[in-house]
Amino acid sequence: MSEILTIGEPLVVFNSTQTDVPLENSNQFNKQIGGAELNVAIGATRLGHSVNYISQVGTDSLGKFIINEINSAGINTRNIFSSTEYSTGHQFKSKVSSGDPYVENYRRNSACSHLTPDVINRVNLDGTKIAHFTGIFPAISPLAINTMQLLFNKLIAKRIPIVFDTNLRPSLWKSQNNMVKTINHFASQATIVLPGLKEGQLLTGLESDNEIADYYLNNEKTKAVIVKDGPDGALVKTCNGIKEFVPGFKVNHVIDTVGAGDGFALGTITALLENKSIVDAALRGNAIGSLQVQTPGDNDGYPTKQQLKKYYEKTQKNASGVKEHA
Repeated sequence: MSEILTIGEPLVVFNSTQTDVPLENSNQFNKQIGGAELNVAIGATRLGHSVNYISQVGTDSLGKFIINEINSAGINTRNIFSSTEYSTGHQFKSKVSSGDPYVENYRRNSACSHLTPDVINRVNLDGTKIAHFTGIFPAISPLAINTMQLLFNKLIAKRIPIVFDTNLRPSLWKSQNNMVKTINHFASQATIVLPGLKEGQLLTGLESDNEIADYYLNNEKTKAVIVKDGPDGALVKTCNGIKEFVPGFKVNHVIDTVGAGDGFALGTITALLENKSIVDAALRGNAIGSLQVQTPGDNDGYPTKQQLKKYYEKTQKNASGVKEHA
């Protein structure tokens, strides 16, 4: 039995090791695993929490690599299924001296995009305390939408809290309208919604973080919204009257922003599992996000409990007086 449940597509990420060299000219790469939901699973495991990760890979060498890496990370692989018909998703990522790296995805018609709803009936939810979803999984195929909805239904029936990170990937959707409609459909069923500020503006047509939070709090099932504004911090707003902006952590040199949002999600989820307040949860999310942007990989910066404690001690002056309570 695992505390956290998540579902998503794992990717083999080929990271260029040549700075500011376009992918078409790069010929040196290292290989690691990535994918938003898997990043959260890896980070939560490092903090001592158990994760049930639902997915599907091919029986190809990339799929075998993913399974081996996930096993090494200590993540439950019982619900990672294999397809003999479809291949494993992967991506290539450039290395840049500043800004966001360029990423090319190869996940169309992937094994995970063919993960069928019937597998959800094989998943044991006993012991699950919280579930994590992103807007990426439903973007990979119509079948994934159906699979995700069935899992939502089962979780809601068991009153298991759902954390939904909107995590927009426009390039994976057929149209912006379809993306907005589907993401808001799932957000309306979530207990906690985690939109980025720009994502929230696109999804709601509203401008301010407060307006975006109110938009999602109008949904009956939603109890809290945390609107993320990158390095500046995040607005926490709940249905029972809590409203607080939690400042971010100062980072002198950003290496790679990939995985920062997933770091925020895993920080929020693990803090809530440890009975921290929603404000403390956002603080931990900010902290882990700031650690991640200081590393080149998708999940290299996620800390252990001891590393997180030391980071708080080192940087608490940068959190504008907000401290995670013991």
